[in-house]
Amino acid sequence: MATALSASLAIHLIFAALWTGSVLYFTYAVLPLGREGELSASALGSATSKLTTVTRVSAVVQLLTGAFMSSPMGVATTTAYWSSTRGYLVIAMVVLWLALAALTEMGASTIRDGIAVDKVRSPARDASTRLRAASVVAFLLLLDAGALTAGL
Repeated sequence: MATALSASLAIHLIFAALWTGSVLYFTYAVLPLGREGELSASALGSATSKLTTVTRVSAVVQLLTGAFMSSPMGVATTTAYWSSTRGYLVIAMVVLWLALAALTEMGASTIRDGIAVDKVRSPARDASTRLRAASVVAFLLLLDAGALTAGL
């Protein structure tokens, strides 16, 4: 069981790093190029498609590995989630995970809608707020994960 938990944790952390890193990179490196018109519609569309793929795959992997790890790590009952710091951190992680997925999907959808009519600057600008918020949420997820790892 310990080996399965270790493998699940490793996979969970790899996909957490991939997902948060992708959102942060897209927001702070790709999106400004789109807002400035330095990317073609196809380049922005391709980058957005890759971000969406990473988001969707990571969300599913995070859900499966997180669910697998939550019970053996001492948060086995619904009551335990609401009565311990560890439980609160797990709940916060789920809420932040949902927010990250939703904000990233909404931002990507805004970009896809714009590039469908061969626009680059306005969809990148319109998606900025949601993707910046997604970046903040990604950072908060990393802080939450650190607190869980530290055993708070």
